[in-house]
Amino acid sequence: MTVETDSNVNHSNLEMEPTQSLEDGAIQQVPGKKKKSCCTGLKVFLVALSFSYLCKTLSGTVMKSSITQIERRFDIPSSIAGLIDGSFEMGNLLVLAFVSYFGAKFHRPKIIALGCCIMSAGSILTAMPHFFMGYYKYETASHAVLSVNSTSSLSPCSVDQNVTGISETLSELSDSDCVKAAASYMWIYVLLGNLLRGVGESPITPLGISYLDDFATEEDAPLYIACLHTIAMIGPIIGYLLGSLCASLYVDIGFVDLGSITITPKDSRWVGAWWLGFIVAGITNLIAAIPFCFLPKSLKKQEEENNDKISSDLSKIKGHQSRHHKSENHQPVKWSVTSEGFFSSLKRVLSNRIYVTFLCCSLLQFSGFVGFLTYKPKYMEQQYGQSTSKSNFLTGVTALPAVSVGIFLGGLIMKKYKMGMIGATKFGFGMSLMAFLITVSYFFVGCENHVVAGLTVSYDGKPVARHETTLFSVCNSDCKCATNQWDPVCGDNGITYMSACLAGCKASTGHGKNKVYHNCSCMEITDSQSGNTSVILGQCPKSDDCSRKFIYYTVLQVISAFFYALGGTPLYMVMFRCVHPELKSLAVGLYTLIMRALAGIPAPIYFGALIDRTCLKWGSGSCGHRGACRIYDSGAYRYTYFGLVASFRLPSYFLAFLFYTMVKKQYQARDPKSTDNGGQESVPMNKEANSKSNEYLSSSSDVERESRI
Repeated sequence: MTVETDSNVNHSNLEMEPTQSLEDGAIQQVPGKKKKSCCTGLKVFLVALSFSYLCKTLSGTVMKSSITQIERRFDIPSSIAGLIDGSFEMGNLLVLAFVSYFGAKFHRPKIIALGCCIMSAGSILTAMPHFFMGYYKYETASHAVLSVNSTSSLSPCSVDQNVTGISETLSELSDSDCVKAAASYMWIYVLLGNLLRGVGESPITPLGISYLDDFATEEDAPLYIACLHTIAMIGPIIGYLLGSLCASLYVDIGFVDLGSITITPKDSRWVGAWWLGFIVAGITNLIAAIPFCFLPKSLKKQEEENNDKISSDLSKIKGHQSRHHKSENHQPVKWSVTSEGFFSSLKRVLSNRIYVTFLCCSLLQFSGFVGFLTYKPKYMEQQYGQSTSKSNFLTGVTALPAVSVGIFLGGLIMKKYKMGMIGATKFGFGMSLMAFLITVSYFFVGCENHVVAGLTVSYDGKPVARHETTLFSVCNSDCKCATNQWDPVCGDNGITYMSACLAGCKASTGHGKNKVYHNCSCMEITDSQSGNTSVILGQCPKSDDCSRKFIYYTVLQVISAFFYALGGTPLYMVMFRCVHPELKSLAVGLYTLIMRALAGIPAPIYFGALIDRTCLKWGSGSCGHRGACRIYDSGAYRYTYFGLVASFRLPSYFLAFLFYTMVKKQYQARDPKSTDNGGQESVPMNKEANSKSNEYLSSSSDVERESRI
């Protein structure tokens, strides 16, 4: 590493006598001035840390974009899928405090490298069940019929067939498949892999930011932090695009004949190559670990050329502070004193009514946000009939760029207008409230249920109540159909039938996705204009009106995401300005702990459990156990999903109003000029320490929020 030698003091002498040159004010000139290298050790560390940020946010987004695929592949309900998603927070919380405190005492770059390796191992472990479970066998009646006699085409409606023989054969197939029943618990390895990834992610933010904070100058630190923010925000965008690509590929691509696959990416049984995204994430995390292995434990702090009196005075102050800290370091630390001081500080933070009010408000907001984000792709699939691939793609290219712009503009507006506590509170909650009012319109841009005979409509096409549905009618009463199978077919009348057998079809032609069933008796009882009694594979598409509503929903969510992000930065600044300067680190740590423990972990679980209650038809596993949900009640899903989000966010604005009242009461009585300077007149502190603390705290929060996106 090359450093600038034209400095106020000689670095070799500084280590022996840190204040010698500063006391007499002399400036030593060193002959043979060297140019400052553009590639110092700190900048190499910045590049490595930025890439590790990109990798960890990429990994988190791959998990979010794969939740639906994992749910279908392992035949688990949404509540279990939510538990898998929350396991990352569990692993992170297990070691976060330990790593943050003790990690700074060791070789920080190497600990970060170890964390990247653990994240890589976690991502690879998440993908491993794919290679041990065998090929994916989706639920279909075609495989069972063909397995009885591969040389002949049997009628789906087995009125004239040897039903007993077919039943015995299906029973034998089920028994043989049940030998591999242990594969249904493979999702536990996915959970453990995600938990391990959370453990590996824990040292990156606290140790990486503290390393930059220790060895960067006050002037360079904001630029470095901005670089981290920018690169970290690219990760989720790439992650959703990668998730979109993987979801469009069949799960066993390269191992099976795709021509024999009868389902499409829009089918509720489709499982994409979910494992591929985790393999890519594991490789990138492993690459991210390499540069940290060659970085030193510590660097020489960069100094800028400035020979004026002010710079000299500041250097003198720094020298005295450094000498004072060195003398303190030789004193033994008593754990009893440390623990007593910790509990005293914790009591002071929790007795701050303004901070506690903000904490409760944020907890409600964050609970709704986590649940909404986790099941957003699933909602787009079920409500608007979109594929998982398209849902992930649209999230990556629409909502996330809007969030990035909102975060940037929020900080810019706050800086330009020099908002104080009152102004930042009013602006932040005002933007959040505007975003919430926009999300209320989601209730009115939903689509109607899929038209499925026996579930949402009768066989003659008339809507029926959920408790009045029946899978059999006069048209298929002679057919010996399985009621637990989901192999939908679509007729020209716009009605979806759960299987060709339940549609009363007597013959079939074609192969794979091109198979067509003919002479379907249930088609004859509807007023079909074409008079065609044939059906094709797959569910019938949603109406054109639903396609228009999907466009409205996409536009509304982009606008809502922008306003929500616009107020995010000012509100976070408000949070650590409402506590005493020496308590800021503890306040932010407590904030992160509560958000993750009480929102990040449980929210996906109870959101998933309530969504499960809106299921109309559950899939059937190979051993007869209940699989993943195949179709939901669109109206019930919409009102449950957004109703739960609203039930968290609406009460939070009553707390927000209380918080604003308390802030206004405390700060309005003070000098307006002081209040306009950020409301920090009650928290005097060293300018440099204040700046560095702000940079560290804001960076930690932003990156954590981005990793969840």
